[in-house]
Amino acid sequence: MERTIKTHLNRHNGNKTAVLDQERITDLEQLEAHTAETEVHPQVEQAKEEVKPLPPEKPRRKKPIGLMLAGLGVGAIAVGSFGYHWWQYGSTHQETDNATVAGHVHQISSKIPGTVNQVMVNDNQQVKEGQLLVKLDPRDYDNKVQQAAAALQSARRQANAAKSNISLASQTTSAKTSQAQGDVNAALASISTAQAAVEEARSGIPAAEAAVQEAQAGIPAAQAQVAQADANLQKAQVDYKRYQDLYRQGAIPSQQLDTARATYGVDLAQRNAALQAVEQAKARLASAKQGVAKAKSQLAQAQESVATAQGKLASFKGALQQATAGGQQTLVNRSQYEAALSAITQAASALQDAQLQLSYTSITAPTSGRIGQKIVEVGNRVQVGTLLMSVVDNENWVVANFKETQLENMKPGEEAEIKLDAFPHHIFEGHVDSISPASGAEFALLPPDNATGNFTKIVQRIPAKIVFDPQSIKGYESRITPGMSAVVSVRVK
Repeated sequence: MERTIKTHLNRHNGNKTAVLDQERITDLEQLEAHTAETEVHPQVEQAKEEVKPLPPEKPRRKKPIGLMLAGLGVGAIAVGSFGYHWWQYGSTHQETDNATVAGHVHQISSKIPGTVNQVMVNDNQQVKEGQLLVKLDPRDYDNKVQQAAAALQSARRQANAAKSNISLASQTTSAKTSQAQGDVNAALASISTAQAAVEEARSGIPAAEAAVQEAQAGIPAAQAQVAQADANLQKAQVDYKRYQDLYRQGAIPSQQLDTARATYGVDLAQRNAALQAVEQAKARLASAKQGVAKAKSQLAQAQESVATAQGKLASFKGALQQATAGGQQTLVNRSQYEAALSAITQAASALQDAQLQLSYTSITAPTSGRIGQKIVEVGNRVQVGTLLMSVVDNENWVVANFKETQLENMKPGEEAEIKLDAFPHHIFEGHVDSISPASGAEFALLPPDNATGNFTKIVQRIPAKIVFDPQSIKGYESRITPGMSAVVSVRVK
């Protein structure tokens, strides 16, 4: 084809050159005819020698119609073959571009509250299973471990003590009996003393009440003296003012004014004395009432002492009975020893729990993969369940959302071709691992309600899990990431 195009171009250029040469010859002939009468121009002769006419062009051959029909037949065969292969491919393959890469994204969080001391990894870093990621401040949990260890030692000592008490129970029974009997006698004596105090307190109450009545009777008399002193004081004050006026007028001598002033002072002092007598009477009344309250308080204390002594007597009698039951003490000591053993087990469990809490201060990778979504920094205060970062492992698959009309012949295990938009020049191989038990709409936060009466039939999408073949993704394990877009074609039987 390329050779034919070059031939046509050469022919076109040759014809154009021939026409130009012919025009040059015509011009030269006209020039020659014009100058024939005078002389022949030497340039004209030179141009005639240089310009030589080309040989005549051969006539083109027309293509036969049969060749054209043959070309059309070949094209029709090619189109038919392409259509057949396309039909054959479409009848044995189901394809969808509604597919994305999925994978395991492990969220890393803290099991305990604490403060971040160290962050050992960076974004997108490759980590191995068990590698240290974050270190929390362990001091609080170290203290808890030490406390739990101390409690375990104390429980063991108590168990040893309880074990020793078992052998000593029989030897101490008689001593406890004697002591309990002495306590009972002391309690009886305390009861007698308390009862005597009660009687004494009861006898003191009438005397205190009589003192109250006497004090109450003295108050009106003192108040009457205050009233009389007020009257005398008012009279003396009026006389004193009148004598002052008379003295200024010169009607009386100064001796009478001094007498009136002295009388006024005496009456004022008597009135103040009467007021003090009232206050003293009130004070005696208050003191008498306090005496009554004190006598009643002493009575209550004495009665309480009697009750306390009686309670001690009952307790000591119980201790006496316990002491006399010497055979039961051994059983009690054995029970205490068993309780101490239980305390040892409990303390050991607490120690293990404290050690476990301490181990949680070192947060490690649950699996191998790459770090993503790292939001933790040194100094952060984290709580239980606080998201720190994520670890994305290298196990990936594709979730292809096929139309429900494409699932008639699709079964787990069938081969699949996977094209990722990130790697358009590489085709990955895989197979159908499983098909979802429900459509994507059923797993949505708000599933559609088709019972409203305005139902419109819509073709649903059913997710299918497509697993990569290990040999197909060699060299791409760390490059394929969840969220990539894909086109999946499944070969159905």
